[in-house]
Amino acid sequence: MSGSATRALSRSLLDLCRMRKLTIATAESCTGGLVAGALTDIPGSSDVIDRGFVTYSNEAKHQMLGVDTSTLETFGAVSKETATAMAVGALEHADADLAVAITGIAGPGGATPGKPVGLVHFAVAARDGRIAHKEFRFGAVGRSNVREQSVVEALKMLMEMARGPKPPVKKRPRAAAHTPHPRVSRTPRRTAGKRRRTSRPSSPRASDS
Repeated sequence: MSGSATRALSRSLLDLCRMRKLTIATAESCTGGLVAGALTDIPGSSDVIDRGFVTYSNEAKHQMLGVDTSTLETFGAVSKETATAMAVGALEHADADLAVAITGIAGPGGATPGKPVGLVHFAVAARDGRIAHKEFRFGAVGRSNVREQSVVEALKMLMEMARGPKPPVKKRPRAAAHTPHPRVSRTPRRTAGKRRRTSRPSSPRASDS
């Protein structure tokens, strides 16, 4: 995605957050603050962006975001567990409604067995308890490309979270069985305008003389 497209996505996210009165915090490792930079590059972003954490080392993830050292030792810095803990920690250490976290291997070095160059974990957490995680394997496409693509995916995840939870699918009520109403016999109406004629006594005829 080009720089202009990233800028347009950032602007759309900021507009959506303004409309819904949401604020954002970022927690970044391999992107080194690029997500916060893309958002704050838009004029007027200060009413949405609360703060950003650049936690490149494990010590920074623990000290600034509260990621447990046991999580880092067990799963590693580049993992679903660490990314989720970073996002949750960012919310706990910021005055924001949404937080995004990114941790990955941008390359060219740093790969380990099972964790190749281009592997990036993303997590987004919301103040209402929603948490989302995604894993991307961009491949060895170059350090800059991995970082740029990571910014785009982080913005997309924030956009999806900012839209709010999907409403539950409502089940259609079953149609009630049709019960025919019994017909009521009605007395036939007399035709309007026709009155029953009353018989009158006949006038006496004059006798013949």
